Amino acid sequence: MELSGKIIAVLPAREGVSKAGNPWKTQEYVLETHDQYPRKMCFNLFGADKIAQFNIQIGEEVTVSFDIDCREWQGRWFNDIRAWKVERSGAQPMAPAGEPAVPFTAPSSAPVDFTASSEGDDLPF
Repeated sequence: MELSGKIIAVLPAREGVSKAGNPWKTQEYVLETHDQYPRKMCFNLFGADKIAQFNIQIGEEVTVSFDIDCREWQGRWFNDIRAWKVERSGAQPMAPAGEPAVPFTAPSSAPVDFTASSEGDDLPF
């Protein structure tokens, strides 16, 4: 699944050690959509490498690809929205050689003025 919007909150990172003795780190972010009635979604990134790789900041426009999972704990159910890809809006795509690709811009033309016709016919053709 995918959702686009603006990052409005970056929550403090949480970290710990698993039962197997492995360190872990997770961080949550709040994204607000630009719909007529904006929606908010709290998603997380798991792993210090992913947190550093995406380096999400407040105010950024992003598109988040995520999976939704649910887990039970002491008779209660909790949803988990885990991002696996974050793309910044307006970011330039990379060319194969690693150089930024040149964006295509259509040539601009002056608007046609159809009111300047002296004929009685109001069709432009």
